[in-house]
Amino acid sequence: MSNNETVLDVRGLKQYFTSGFGRTKTTVKAVDGIDFTIKRGQTFGLVGESGCGKTTTGRSIIRLYKPTEGEVYFNGSLISGKLSREEKLKVTQGIQMIFQDPISSLNPRMTVREIVGEGLIINKLVKNDAELTQRVVDIIRMVGLQEDHITRYPHEFSGGQRQRIGIARVLISNPSLIIADEPISALDVSIQAQVLNLLNSLKKKLGLTILFIAHDLSVVKYFSDYVGVMYNGKIVEFGSPSVLYANPAHPYTRALLSAIPIPDPAFERGRGYITYDPTIHDYSSEQPEMHNLGDGHFVYLSKSELTKFAVK
Repeated sequence: MSNNETVLDVRGLKQYFTSGFGRTKTTVKAVDGIDFTIKRGQTFGLVGESGCGKTTTGRSIIRLYKPTEGEVYFNGSLISGKLSREEKLKVTQGIQMIFQDPISSLNPRMTVREIVGEGLIINKLVKNDAELTQRVVDIIRMVGLQEDHITRYPHEFSGGQRQRIGIARVLISNPSLIIADEPISALDVSIQAQVLNLLNSLKKKLGLTILFIAHDLSVVKYFSDYVGVMYNGKIVEFGSPSVLYANPAHPYTRALLSAIPIPDPAFERGRGYITYDPTIHDYSSEQPEMHNLGDGHFVYLSKSELTKFAVK
């Protein structure tokens, strides 16, 4: 499978929300002009603190929100504008999302067969009930569940099993792109590793293309081919994990990396943490822009800041 084929191309994506009326009306710039691409078979990790715009980015791509500005191309076709019914079906089949909460994302009144098989019915990918059941059984087994689970309801499963059902629901339509919105953050730590290992195994086996949204940098380093660090609606740094984690250039990235826990109590007691202060940036006379540091490593700083912060 060629890694040169671009599955997702995001250009200048903006997602603004307004609240209030009249003089109290305010605009929240949840996503404020971001650009990135994902090649077939790759995983792009989008990291940052809560409220930075990660989830909004994923939901704008999958068209749960209508973008305020910018363009989103999926398999070479523009999908951020007005689409015909046939084009919408291609997008809904081609892009699937794993949600953060495995409880609220599953309909409690539907069986596993109905939940997982719904995508096949909507996209008209099966001819009869027998084929539907067989497809559901095959995918359920692939994610580590048993055949008799397809007649049960979501409340009969643990959190980790519910997330496996969510993964099966996504995979059954054979999508070109999967958006995983913090798929393990709502699970117990012991279960997180199991689900993450499952995703990694499926990624290698099926050649999945994934936008992996998370706030845990150690998980993203393990799972992603490229990492974008997001702050206040913008991607402030981008690169491969090996380069970005070894030589962080943006002060915010350094602050995030300093907060990664080390499994050594003696070291943890003695080490210091970096606190990011956004007021250190003065963009009144000089605006920031993306700079190429080499080896696919980019950072969002002004020219004067580049010599001050970026690793030489």
